[in-house]
Formats: sequence, C-alpha cells, structure tokens
Amino acid sequence: MNLGILFLLALMPVLTVFLFLVILRWPAKHAMPLAYVVTVAIALLFWGTDFVVVAAASVHGVVTALNILFIVFGAILLLYTMRESGAMQTLRQGFTDISPDRRIQAIIIAWMFGSLIEGSAGFGTPAAVAAPLLVAIGFPAMAAVLSALIIQSTPVSFGAVGTPILVGVNAGLSGQEIVEGHIGDVAFADYLLQIGVNVALIHTLVGFLIPLIMVGMLTRFFGKSRSFREGLKAWKFALFAGFAFTIPYLLVAWLLGPEFPSIVGGLVGLAITVTAAKRGFLVPKDVFQFEERSKWEPEWISRFQDQPDPVRTGAAITMFQALVPYIVVVALLVITRTVEPVTAFLRSPEMTLAWSGIFGTNINTSSQPLYLPGAVLLVASIVTYFLHKMYREKGAYARAWAQSGKTILGASVALIFAVPMVQVFIQSGQASAYASMPLVLAEGVSAVSGSAWPLYSPIIGALGAFIAGSNTVSNMMFSLFQFATAVQIDLTANQAAFVVALQAVGGAAGNMICVHNVVAASATVGLIGREGDLIRKALIPMTYYVLAAGALGMAIIYAALFWYVAWVAVVVAFLLFMYFNRGRAPAAA
Repeated sequence: MNLGILFLLALMPVLTVFLFLVILRWPAKHAMPLAYVVTVAIALLFWGTDFVVVAAASVHGVVTALNILFIVFGAILLLYTMRESGAMQTLRQGFTDISPDRRIQAIIIAWMFGSLIEGSAGFGTPAAVAAPLLVAIGFPAMAAVLSALIIQSTPVSFGAVGTPILVGVNAGLSGQEIVEGHIGDVAFADYLLQIGVNVALIHTLVGFLIPLIMVGMLTRFFGKSRSFREGLKAWKFALFAGFAFTIPYLLVAWLLGPEFPSIVGGLVGLAITVTAAKRGFLVPKDVFQFEERSKWEPEWISRFQDQPDPVRTGAAITMFQALVPYIVVVALLVITRTVEPVTAFLRSPEMTLAWSGIFGTNINTSSQPLYLPGAVLLVASIVTYFLHKMYREKGAYARAWAQSGKTILGASVALIFAVPMVQVFIQSGQASAYASMPLVLAEGVSAVSGSAWPLYSPIIGALGAFIAGSNTVSNMMFSLFQFATAVQIDLTANQAAFVVALQAVGGAAGNMICVHNVVAASATVGLIGREGDLIRKALIPMTYYVLAAGALGMAIIYAALFWYVAWVAVVVAFLLFMYFNRGRAPAAA
C-alpha cells in the first residue's frame, strides 16, 4: 500500500477517539472500547500484525492501566481521608485567607503546586493531586479538572525528575548512527543537555502565558458572564506567576540539567506567588467567585460534590496539620526519585513485578508498586489517619476506603481499554511489513512539509502524547524520526537539536488532551462521563501551545524575522481571541 492509504488507515484510531469521545461526546467508558476494537482490527487486517503481538501489547496496556489506576486510587483515598478528617474544611478557609479570588487560588494550586508535583512525580500525578484540592476548596469539579489539565504542559518536559528528556529523548537518539555521525565530536551526553536547554527556552517563551490562559478558561466556561475578560483582568498577577515559574525553571535547566527545572520552578514560584497574593501584590481589585452552587450546570458537578461534608466532633484541624499530607507527598516523591539508594531499592528486581517477552514477543511489561506515586499517596493517607486522630471517629477511615473504591470503578473501564488501544497502536509495526502507525502518521506529515518541518514538529509530539498518554513515550517514538527529518532537510546539528526540542515541547502540550490523563484526573474528583467535554475545552490552550512553539522554532532555527513576527502574532492573536470572545451567559432560569 502507498503512504497515503497507510496514513488514512493509521489515522482511523485517532479519528475514532475524536469522533465518539470529543464530537459525539460519548463517555470514555463507551468510546474507548470501540477505539480499541478499531485499532486491533486495523492492526490485524491491514497492518498484518501478528495476533500474539496484539495480545502482548494488550497485556502490557492492561498492566500500565493498573499502574495508573493505583495512582488514581491513592489520590482519591487521600482526598476522601482528608475530607473525613475535616482537613478539607481547614484548607478551604486557609486558601480563602490567602486570597478569596478563585483565579488566584487556581494559579497557586494548579499552576505552582501542580508544577512542583509534576517535577517530582510525573505520570499525571499533578492533576490527580491538584484537581481534588481545587474541588475541596469550592471549585466545580469540571473547572478543577480543566485547570489541572491545562498546567500539564510547561512543567511536563522535566516531569518525574527529567524523565521525558533523560529517558524519552535519550532512548530515541542514543547509539543511533545517524545521530553520532551528524553531531561530530560533540559528546552525546552534552548534546542531550543542549536539547534540554532548548526545551526549557521554548517552554519559557510559550508557557509564561499558561496561567493567564488557565484563568481565562476558568471564567469563560464557569463564570457568571461566561467571558474570558474576567480572567484577563488578572493579567498582571497571571503573567507575574508565569515568569515566577519559568525564569528559575530556565536557569536550572541551563545550569544544572533536566532533573530539577520543574521542581525548583514550582518551589520558588509557589513561595513567590503565595507571598505576593497575601500582600495583594498585582492582585486584581475585583474578586472573581463562582455563582452559588444552585446555579452550576449539572455536568460541572461530581459525585464528590453531591456528598455533604462529614460532621467532625473532635478538635479542629489546624492549617499546618491540614497541609502535612501534601508536604509528605512532595517530600516522599523527591526522596524516592533523587536519593539514589532509595530509588535503587524501590526499582530493584526484588521490588519489581515483571513479564519479559510476553507470549514470545519482544514486548515486556512491569510494575514497581512501591515506586509508583500511588504508594506515596497511600502513605500520606495513613499519616493523615494518625496525625488527624481519625481513630477517634468510628468508621471514618473505613468510609474513605469504601468511597474511594466505589469511585475508582468508574474510571477503570475506560482506562482498561484506552491504554491497551495505545499499546496496540504503538506496537503495530512489529512482525509487519509496515512501520508502526504513529511513524506512518509522522511520515505522512513530513512528506508534505519540506523545510517547514519545524513548524509541524510540536504537532507530531502532541499527537504522540495524545496517543500514548506520555511525553516520555512520545519522545521515545518520535525523537529519532524528528532528528532524521531535520538531517534530511539539511539542518545543522544545532538546528536539529531544536527540532528534537520542539518534539519534546509538543509532547508536553499533548498531555493536556491525552485520554487517560483526562480519565484519570476526572476520576479523582468523581467526574465520570465528561471526558469529551474536557478534551474539547483543553484543545484551545493546546492549539495555542503547538502553534506558538512551531512559529518560535522556525524563527530560532532559521533566524528569520518573519517567523519571530509570526510567533508574536500567535501570542497576540490568542490574547485578542480571548478578549473579544464574549462568550454566552446562560439563559435565565
């Protein structure tokens, strides 16, 4: 078959997801089983993939889905534990004391705290931690999940202590003859660091706008007037918060490497923005609040929000006690990922459940339960039980476990099909005459792009993340392809490093819309069946991100004034779009 037909066939699984999940708004638990069937059928009937490869990829997908569900369960359990202990009431009041403005709260919790969690853990953990916290302080569940998804962009490339670069890009490029031949005498380790700095630079010049976009989306879809303008009124504080994260983030990437930009950026930014908010620095004079609960649209509300707060008879939880579980989460994540003896133990063969060569293929799967963020979240829940003296409230902790188990069931069906679908898609090139479906899609785009390839590079990265649910996996799949395409259009090694960086940036942006991130984040707040609506909304900031990054990449690579103007034009056009899009206020009851 020619490339055009293969391209269309490879596009079918992606189109199936978009059609049924995003356009027709089917719940993910219905759309993803159908997408899995379509993907398997194309792999078997048109790609000629062996059935055992499809079966092995599906098994690997199920194991990966169980890993994700473990993380989600830990996040849900911590949420319900703190709710039962009364800590959430304390946190609600504490964040109101910092600022009653919901825009400021979203910036502090989602952007800053979420970025810190991303730098420590990755794996979609920020949305699983930040979204429940936003819900607990009074955000509509859909608004909380959307805010948490939007920040799954700038910090992602250096998430999980730099994994997307140190593992993803490294696995894609290291040891490859075309790479070693093109970079000449430059050591590959130094070249990888160069790529990391390029990634941070592009993210800084694109991602500084994310807090402003986030609060604009918050007011546009969940404010009384349904207008971006309410969010834009917080532009001073939002831009301040954007740079409070991205400047230390860029400096750390340049001076120290890929491990700590998001962690340090989140820590420094959190300290700066909380201090600024308390003192009213650059905080807007108007205070944005959601309407009273009775006026919320039904699809905004989760089962968690339909439950009344439990009545606590013991002593009130102090603000410090309420924050301790999150301090424990951050501390344990950093320790387990940066203290080498601890990391080595948790990831040792003795602590790993593995199946190598599934069904005789070269597909492997594994799980490291104690290393997964879910284990950290479980520990935080246990700490909360003792610290908040929940043993004095008969049945409180048992209720938290029971409610968490019930909530996780709602997400399990979608994930058990979504992740195997992804793995079949990725592994389709094994024992086949054709390259895997993602590579065919990339080849189809590159066939028509020519020297404008850097403009499309972030889109390919985002597509990879949307499919795989991981910036790391997207980089593994496409880094070599991106580099080879750069060589093919006669770019130098330094220019090729920017092309690969654009891949990583696009892969980070794609996390905003990847299905199992959306499903997992929704599950942590009990919002099931609204995944398509969330993806439709998150497509807006994701589109900005890949277009701005592509134009900026073209400007840097070709040192062309036109493309610098184009990059500025994308930023300005998006701001004008938000300013003039007045939205539509809901009809009066």
